[in-house]
Amino acid sequence: MKRREFITLLGGAAAAWSLAARAQQGERVRRAGVLMNFEAGDPAAQTRLTHFLQKLRELGWSDGRNMRIDIRWGASDRLRIRQAAAELVALAPDVILSTGSPTTGPLLQATRTIPIVFVQVADPVGAGFIENLAHPGGNATGFSNFEYETSAKWLELLKQIAPKVSRVAVLRDPTVASGIGQLAAIQTAAASVTVKLVPITLGHADEIERAIGAFAREPDGGMIVTASALANAHRDFIVTLAARYKLPAVYYSRPFVAAGGLVSYAPDIMDQYRLSAGYVDRILRGEKPADLPVQAPTKYELVINMKTAKALGLAVPDTLLARADEAIE
Repeated sequence: MKRREFITLLGGAAAAWSLAARAQQGERVRRAGVLMNFEAGDPAAQTRLTHFLQKLRELGWSDGRNMRIDIRWGASDRLRIRQAAAELVALAPDVILSTGSPTTGPLLQATRTIPIVFVQVADPVGAGFIENLAHPGGNATGFSNFEYETSAKWLELLKQIAPKVSRVAVLRDPTVASGIGQLAAIQTAAASVTVKLVPITLGHADEIERAIGAFAREPDGGMIVTASALANAHRDFIVTLAARYKLPAVYYSRPFVAAGGLVSYAPDIMDQYRLSAGYVDRILRGEKPADLPVQAPTKYELVINMKTAKALGLAVPDTLLARADEAIE
């Protein structure tokens, strides 16, 4: 056995012994699973996980003391997510945190008894995860990541920051309920402004590149990227294409803007992870997911990348800048 493998094995054994010893001393050790729909090295994902774990500690739960936390990373890969979901369910945790529809669906297919707290799910009712928002009715509850009306605001923002835009490519995943709902909200908003919408189906990178390249052949184009696992998986690539073709773009989450995108308007995702720790705490203390209502976002963030605006030759209106929660220089 290699030295590194031996040390890893020894460390795991020591942790297990410590947990067992504490259990024998009368302090019950609980077990929680976390299924993240990101690469393990994704900085944004690590920050979200940190907020969740910090809030758990504030509520009295600490990994290695009275809780064991098992984390799996799905990396937006369906097969990998299904395998990770099966692994977590096999560990029989007291509760599982699920991040997004792509992880929540497989978890619910794997168990209808282990409590699941989800975050960043656009339409939990439409996806079939719960019966209704007020009374989820099963083993899952959590936090939706936006209301469809938010999608209309993306178009309003695009017209504010780039008034000359008359054609808008809408990147969406039509295979999920939220992709259909978000596009419908944008179409409704488009009726009040002079723009032509061009839906682009998210798929493989080469398909996205061809579609955006074809769209950009005509002038006065802009882009809206709606929320989906596929958009997140292609985040850096989509931002690169927007820069290459000089397309002002509005995104559904801050990491796109941190990567060089123009503007995002989205719920405070960190707040959702902190709130989800509260639901995990309540479940560990005896409450049932069926009785905990699914909550809509209450805090939103407007983030503008000023460097990208300058590169696109856009002057950000003072009124918009005054509303921004963050301006990335």
